[in-house]
Amino acid sequence: MSRVRVASYNLRDFKDDPAAAARVIRAIDPDVLCLQEVPRRLFSSFRVAAFAQRCGMYWSGRHRGSGGTTVFTSLRVVVAEARHHRLRVARLQRTRGYAVARVGPPGHEPLVVASVHLSLDAGEREKHAATILETLAPGGPVVLAGDLNEGETGGAWKRFAAPMRLVSPTTPTFPARAPHRLLDVVFASPGLTVLPHEEVALAEADLVAASDHRPVWVDLELDPARVGAGGPGPGEEAVSEEAVSEAVVVEAERRAGLDG
Repeated sequence: MSRVRVASYNLRDFKDDPAAAARVIRAIDPDVLCLQEVPRRLFSSFRVAAFAQRCGMYWSGRHRGSGGTTVFTSLRVVVAEARHHRLRVARLQRTRGYAVARVGPPGHEPLVVASVHLSLDAGEREKHAATILETLAPGGPVVLAGDLNEGETGGAWKRFAAPMRLVSPTTPTFPARAPHRLLDVVFASPGLTVLPHEEVALAEADLVAASDHRPVWVDLELDPARVGAGGPGPGEEAVSEEAVSEAVVVEAERRAGLDG
């Protein structure tokens, strides 16, 4: 089996202290990082790619239409697919979207991971939650992480909780200076094994300086796919970690350049 750490962080469009945010992320050391409120305007890809590098992570790039959501990954996992989707919003409202990645350690079936940032309007949140679930339904094991902008009594929260379960801590995440609301969460498919939560020593000054939200993270344990300790399955070739790492770096750099 293999452990995968999935984290989520709302970074308020880098309006606070990106250096502090990068230190927080490096301390958490996620394999998959779901981000919300990253810059998304023209030429913002350079800023996002530079921030990923600062965090010691890699980015698939091209997040226009995502409503400011995206996914970073470490070299411990392989990105099979990365997509960004736009959601319909009322006229003159902030653009909304969500990011989806199929990702997992070498030799393991990929997880479908979604980064979401829901609306400030309750009706729109629930409608968007239904749309997101329809997209993710056929994808196998699913992890959904992000800023829901509501608590457990909200309609969107209840929609996500129907096919999945809350797997992140219930400690408040907003506002970062004195948290009293739980807005940032991780849901997962029932079949996924969730490991006991591992606390990470994070500098309080960095948490307050980095964003108006605090991050959340969970550790999942995945079963090997057909390629396991016994070697490749019929017709499959073994892939070294070095080859996987190089492929991820090349693809991240290529896509970041294309989105400029």
